[in-house]
Amino acid sequence: MGIHSIRIQNFKSIKDSGEIILEPLNILIGPNGAGKSNFIAFFKFLNMLFEQQLQNHIARKGRADGFMYFGRQSGFMAGDVIFTNDDDKIANRYRFRMEPDQSNSLFFTNEYSDYNMQAKISDQVSWSPKPINYGGSYETKMHDVAFSKRTDFLREFFQSFKVFHFHDTSDSSKLKGFCNATDYEYLVEDGSNLPAFLYRMKERAPTNFKMLEFTVKSIAPFIDSLYLLPDAINANQIELRWKEKGHDNLFNAYSLSDGTLRFICLCTLLLQPNPPSTIIIDEPELGLHPAAITKLSAMIRSASEWAQIIISTQSINLLDQFRPEDIVVVERGDNQTVFKRLSKEGLGEWLDEYTLSELWRKNVLGGRP
Repeated sequence: MGIHSIRIQNFKSIKDSGEIILEPLNILIGPNGAGKSNFIAFFKFLNMLFEQQLQNHIARKGRADGFMYFGRQSGFMAGDVIFTNDDDKIANRYRFRMEPDQSNSLFFTNEYSDYNMQAKISDQVSWSPKPINYGGSYETKMHDVAFSKRTDFLREFFQSFKVFHFHDTSDSSKLKGFCNATDYEYLVEDGSNLPAFLYRMKERAPTNFKMLEFTVKSIAPFIDSLYLLPDAINANQIELRWKEKGHDNLFNAYSLSDGTLRFICLCTLLLQPNPPSTIIIDEPELGLHPAAITKLSAMIRSASEWAQIIISTQSINLLDQFRPEDIVVVERGDNQTVFKRLSKEGLGEWLDEYTLSELWRKNVLGGRP
């Protein structure tokens, strides 16, 4: 099961995306301000919608004017997400439309959970629409008992619409301190429960943990092992500690470089035993050595076999690790964000002489300022 396609209307710089087909791997490239982050932000919007935290999210991020294409004057915002079943056939659809109110917030004018009546017998699509929100509410009706049978399929997907970013590695970062030792159900978006999550992986999925440790040491050979145990004095707390080769002393995350700490987070996300169905990462290459980026790309490709991967990047080193079919070029045209998926056939003989990054520099791919 996965996302077949998505359509976004009047969200930030995206006036109308049209139908964007999503593949197992989706690597977004483009210049600053083109709209890559806005596409990623739409998944955050969907996650907040599902968690019934939408109004808090809207209030924190600039009200309706901060979310709508050129502000409230666009009149409405809408989204349409189509999902496939286990046989990779179009099966379900979630769609909504919202409008701004007089207080510069957003409310639902409709919300639908649709089912394809042909999903089990053919490749045809015949939608059976079911309204789950007749309008006027400020939060989703997806969780209402009356609609539970129609919306059960949505829960797994919407819970996984989390945008992971491990950018904050400052001294005040939650990545470097203690966390609750029992906060290990899932890896949170900023990695603040990393020690607890790794501890559980070590205890319950040792094969995955050993692979993670091996991968980390391949780009940080000074690390002998990761040391993960609850604090001896306060067993409710745990922090990330590690041993250096040739020494018995334990060091904590404050002694790791920013790039090494981010790489550990990425390894944890991509090598975990029970990953989310959708993995969304904003600029994972930040602060990584080219060798680490090569390792990262291998993990991303492997993870795409069991999860749908959506990544925005500015890294030419990361770009060269993927196929043209994995790349979505994001640009501005006619005062809006436009999307174009590359293809090997479309690039033709260019690929005989140049790498993808060279073609990007030459502006053959587009996605340049």
